[in-house]
Amino acid sequence: MKSVSKVADEIKPSGIRKFFDIVSEMPDAISLGVGEPDFETPWHIADEGIYSLEKGKTFYTSNSGLMELRSEICKWYGRKYNVMYTPGNECLITVGGSEGIDMALRALLNPGDEVIIPEPCYVSYVPCAALAGGVPVTIDLKNENKFKLTEDELKAVITEKTKVLILSFPNNPTGAVMTREDLLPIAKLCIENDIYVISDEIYSELTYEAKGHFTIASLPGMHERTIIVNGFSKAYAMTGWRLGYALAPERITRLMTKIHQFCIMCAPSTSQYAAVEAIKNGDKDIANMRKSYNERRRFLYKRFSDMGMPAFEPMGAFYIFPSIERFGMNSDEFATQLLKEEKLAVVPGNAFGDSGEGFIRISYAYSLDQLKEALGRIEHFIEVHG
Repeated sequence: MKSVSKVADEIKPSGIRKFFDIVSEMPDAISLGVGEPDFETPWHIADEGIYSLEKGKTFYTSNSGLMELRSEICKWYGRKYNVMYTPGNECLITVGGSEGIDMALRALLNPGDEVIIPEPCYVSYVPCAALAGGVPVTIDLKNENKFKLTEDELKAVITEKTKVLILSFPNNPTGAVMTREDLLPIAKLCIENDIYVISDEIYSELTYEAKGHFTIASLPGMHERTIIVNGFSKAYAMTGWRLGYALAPERITRLMTKIHQFCIMCAPSTSQYAAVEAIKNGDKDIANMRKSYNERRRFLYKRFSDMGMPAFEPMGAFYIFPSIERFGMNSDEFATQLLKEEKLAVVPGNAFGDSGEGFIRISYAYSLDQLKEALGRIEHFIEVHG
């Protein structure tokens, strides 16, 4: 038989999933690995989806998505982040943020174009870049720089083939954020070298600094070269609804929409009707969930410090990234031993790139009671292994 796709064949499976396949069949195990809010979708949002079903609103929407939803998203970004988009031709509703990333890369890349990907990062960026014909170029972000991308790090990897930079802040897995001041030199380099930016802002509403999230698209000269990817999964506890969106200049949105037409058709109509309610009336829900995540964040950061496992202090998302270097194990070995001995699943840091080696990722999208039990198991593990 003829060979299959070499690119697809060589992609490694997600480093996150293997531990949780084991956990699913392990009694009394606790998993702190899944990046999914433990809150139910707020009822007023879910009820709007149910109402749309009861009214028979089960047909295709336009390829780009409901105009009402696109209008609300554009107004929301203008109100919150002072960046303006036209709902008719600069907004595309996608099946989760992940589709938005895939569509953006496929719309921008020609074979051999380089995609700069700062790591540690979400596990999909490198595979999606490769599947779109691009060449992933990774940057190892450093703990001493608070896992932020620096001007010197970016400058060192830019070549004539550089086409795209993927920014993921607030960051999964580290919880790092980048401020306006941090992004100014990055934007300057992108403009000077004609680089597009895909800004994954799925955790934009889960930031714990008073200034809140800042989008690079609002900086001078960046609106025309930035594709914002966001969605409803994290902020509104709507992971299973599978709804995201992309905001970009018309020339890019048009290409993404063409790909979307042939691959997806449109995002689920039920989810879109629910999302209209979410973005119009869900700010209080976000605030309540963010307050709870912040309490958990503070608890975990203190406990890890007290246990002698230094952790980078996350200022966004709902993950903490403690160091395991003192144990003399690599990330996979640590996670495997912890699961075997304490029935506690975490994600090895190297699942998010080589620079994640020496760390583990723990999600605090779990109740405080679960987190306290889990930290007790880690404490016992430390007593055994020193």
